[in-house]
Amino acid sequence: MATFTKLPSGKWRAQVRKAGIYKGATFSTKLEAKSWAASIEHHANHVAVSGYAPPPKGATLADLIEKYTLMAAGEAGKTKKATLKMLSVRLGQVKLSMLSAAVLRDFIDKRELDGAGGVTIAADLSFLSAVLKWARHSRRLDVHDRLALEARESLKHRGMNTRSAEREREPSDDELSALYSYWDGNARQKIDMSTLVRFGLATGMRLGEICQIRVDDVDREKHTVVIRDRKDPRLKKGNDQTVPLLPQAWEIVKPLIADRTSGKVFNVKASSASTAFTRACQKLEIHGLHFHDLRHKATADFFRCGLDIPHVALLTGHKTWAMLRRYTSIKAADVQSAFERVQGN
Repeated sequence: MATFTKLPSGKWRAQVRKAGIYKGATFSTKLEAKSWAASIEHHANHVAVSGYAPPPKGATLADLIEKYTLMAAGEAGKTKKATLKMLSVRLGQVKLSMLSAAVLRDFIDKRELDGAGGVTIAADLSFLSAVLKWARHSRRLDVHDRLALEARESLKHRGMNTRSAEREREPSDDELSALYSYWDGNARQKIDMSTLVRFGLATGMRLGEICQIRVDDVDREKHTVVIRDRKDPRLKKGNDQTVPLLPQAWEIVKPLIADRTSGKVFNVKASSASTAFTRACQKLEIHGLHFHDLRHKATADFFRCGLDIPHVALLTGHKTWAMLRRYTSIKAADVQSAFERVQGN
């Protein structure tokens, strides 16, 4: 219920007490006071009925994306930041109260005209969905949090493929030999890329994981290492995992830590190592090979040497067989070899 009081100064004081909400403000005219009080009562009624607050009047999607970006600043990667920036440019002027399936339909149409494929557009909508879910469940704003997900589901009805092709690229022995020779024979090569690559093949770790290993994360007695904040679709931070360093990996790490007690084991930035790897491949005309493909080969090699799914999953950090399967690349000859080993035992 709103009450209005005329102050000695001639101004009007409005007070609203409704649904557990109390607010007060002073205005030059009674008309302004009543207009303000009506908006506060409407807000209170909306919260009381739905449990969510209506979006602020005039608030746009750009406003929401900006707040979300600030909240997720420490967790968002380059791709996510770039996509959110694009969404802000393309859809930022849309008022939250006017955001609809038709708006996202038009957005998809324009992205298609730009040449974006189903995988890219699906990723765009997934990031937008994260923003809307955050607004509804964290900020308690009455926005349709499934709107972007429903738009994403509509892509298949447009005949668009939203699943990226699974990579099966592995470096061949000849390609690895050429890379090692190139780096070892290059006096200007400051990063010990040969060691990084050999360690990647021995552990199946991502480049970012390798470059962040600290000396004090290595257990010299148990031959294990703690991987900090390991990538996980459900956990952004705190997903530390202790993994074994198999003999080949331990022989690489052992001389690097020696008597050291602090600092990073490899003392190199992941971005610098990635650039060095790409440049070497270009120089040697090795096409379509990325550092991450070493993880593919390492995982397949773990299976080829006889490790089972739980053991390989611990090494690679995969949570399910579905996630791990795309890295296996087990061939008929590998099955034959495994069978022969079992028969030999």
